[in-house]
Amino acid sequence: MTIRVLLVDDQPLLRTGFRFILEAEADVTVVGEAGDGATAMEQSRALLPDVVLMDVRMPGTDGIEATRRIVREAAPTAHVPKVLVLTTFDLDEYIVEALRAGASGFLLKDVPPDDLVQAIRVVAAGDAIVAPSVTRRLLDRFAARLPSAHQQATPARLDRLTERELEVLRLIAKGMSNAEIAATLVVSETTVKTHVGNVLTKLGLRDRVQAVVLAYETGLIIPGAFS
Repeated sequence: MTIRVLLVDDQPLLRTGFRFILEAEADVTVVGEAGDGATAMEQSRALLPDVVLMDVRMPGTDGIEATRRIVREAAPTAHVPKVLVLTTFDLDEYIVEALRAGASGFLLKDVPPDDLVQAIRVVAAGDAIVAPSVTRRLLDRFAARLPSAHQQATPARLDRLTERELEVLRLIAKGMSNAEIAATLVVSETTVKTHVGNVLTKLGLRDRVQAVVLAYETGLIIPGAFS
């Protein structure tokens, strides 16, 4: 299967660089480009990409609103593009909103080429990308805004999980892939996929990105508490 990618960034030079990297891959093709959110929405409707590589800060409609509309408009159809948001350290404060808007993950703009390609493959397959280093920095930065233990409104949600599912949720929140979780727990990757599916279903979550946010919001993981 060829993964169809739409590049969205207001800097033409960056789009050219991403296109150069992606079109070197046999299983990836760039079907279009956009320099702002409004154009991205139009291109998404017209081109039906599998993955939208989305910048955050752009003139006019920003990447967060564009993500929200792309996901919302496509939801009733059979084809919902996966949105992979690009950010820099200075823009981390936007990422929580991007994830809530429906993004499947986020990467730094200086991501190594191989990691960029792999991330696109991962989200195209229906999974989500949570880069551990970015997640730590982001959630440490937001620690003061997260509820404390006595402020938790929905800790009972976690009671729905088994001990093993709670353990899997903790590892997801640390940014581990299914393969890494399988190696840590000494189980098969198929077993991990089953546990991840159970966690998402029981907690009513869309993907593992939402699972990370919930793990922090409920105090299951404390910002800065893991290495």
